[in-house]
Amino acid sequence: MERSALGKAKNGTMNYGAGIITTRLAGYMFNREAGIKAQLIPYKGSSEVVQGLLTGSVDFIVDGIAPSLPLIQSGQFRPLAKLNNRALPTLPELKPLSEASGLPIDEMSSWIGLVAPAGTPPAIVQKIHADVVRAMADAAVADRLEKAGILGVTTTPAEFEKYFRDEAERWTKVYKESGIKLD
Repeated sequence: MERSALGKAKNGTMNYGAGIITTRLAGYMFNREAGIKAQLIPYKGSSEVVQGLLTGSVDFIVDGIAPSLPLIQSGQFRPLAKLNNRALPTLPELKPLSEASGLPIDEMSSWIGLVAPAGTPPAIVQKIHADVVRAMADAAVADRLEKAGILGVTTTPAEFEKYFRDEAERWTKVYKESGIKLD
């Protein structure tokens, strides 16, 4: 049975595990766009999320790749899609969720950024930015991140500020619509 047909056939009886708010909301958005009802089983972190799938407590999970990568490589887990459109060297054949599902789902991902207090002198911001860019360009750092399933990306401080504000607006709307509560 095709996956989307299975989801609709089991509508209301499936569940999914997720830990951080981004993955919880990503699962919500997928279910909404797919027209299925799957109950969120909230976990405190990736190790619990992975354990939930290993034990069969959940039907599928939405989580970062790093905790599941050894289980994917050993054949215990089957990756279905990734939430962003960037290349993932550790799993080059893995398609973005929008492509794998055929649904109009915008790219989603967890990200980490550096921020400084308002009023930090521009010269200090630029120095920190240059140091981060240099670190991310280091082959050993890039290799270590890649092996963990993380793609290191840098932007300018202005680009990051715009991205941050756009993401805050986007996720605030989804969070309110979802009814998901933070623990």
